[in-house]
Amino acid sequence: MRFLSTTAVAWAGSLLFFNAAASPMHHARDVTPLSSSDLAGLAPYTQFARAAYCDPSDTADWSCGEACSANSGFQPALTGGDGNAVQYYFVGYWPSQNAVVVAHQGTDPTQFLSDETDIDIPMTNLDSSLFPGVSSSVLVHEGFANEHAITAAQILTTTKSLISQKGATSVITVGHSLGGALAELDALFMTLNLPSNIHVKSVTYGTPRVGNPAYASFFDGKVPDFKRVNNEKDPIPIVPGRFLGFQHPHGEIHIIQPGEAVSCPGDDDATDAQCTIETVPNITEGNILDHLGPYEGIYIGTIFCT
Repeated sequence: MRFLSTTAVAWAGSLLFFNAAASPMHHARDVTPLSSSDLAGLAPYTQFARAAYCDPSDTADWSCGEACSANSGFQPALTGGDGNAVQYYFVGYWPSQNAVVVAHQGTDPTQFLSDETDIDIPMTNLDSSLFPGVSSSVLVHEGFANEHAITAAQILTTTKSLISQKGATSVITVGHSLGGALAELDALFMTLNLPSNIHVKSVTYGTPRVGNPAYASFFDGKVPDFKRVNNEKDPIPIVPGRFLGFQHPHGEIHIIQPGEAVSCPGDDDATDAQCTIETVPNITEGNILDHLGPYEGIYIGTIFCT
């Protein structure tokens, strides 16, 4: 179980440093319990995020085992990455949803360069050639932005081609951990670079904070169909810390325990005890194993690509 033990070590330094650092309290707002059908509806996205950890040679012909079989009608069009300097990724067409799906692999802590991406935390402006019209006040995690830029142009070209060929009406971005951060950036990137009639949806898992409050506010206004799923006491969603100037956008779904989850209000200011920021107020109260799942029975990570 090298992945599990190395994960704890790889994140330990950054977690101890980037603790939650509470921001000022806001007025309490109600959470919304998810129904069993709501939870079941997340499964296809969870399996896409799981498949993103599989070698591109297996996702190229959609033969990656359980994760691929769960979305058997998917038609891959582009796969790539080396799992180290460039996270694995795939782009393809999902006929049942008439959608293009873009997925990125999360951190494999056995690979040095992907770990370096996670801990490269100074904030920077978004590249205006990739994110046109974004204010200079919008700042994001430099490592995430640099990793996203490596594949952005190629992924956009393939996405546009599939929209044209298939008549797709939406684009869905998914990912877990670092892959969730990349999927979050992809959602904004696609929104700014595709025609307004293309609906952009994003579902991410165990996602760290990506940018500053200006980024979160801008994202909220541009990508309303966004869900970031946090599992139980996973500490990764509370890093990098708010005291470093980071803030999540909206969309939190917190799995409290198998079969029970809530949708939390606001961005990073939910005060309900059932939401992540209260459940894991600092990393000492987190459980790194919850980062891998189960997300309603599905585990995500390198060793779960079967």
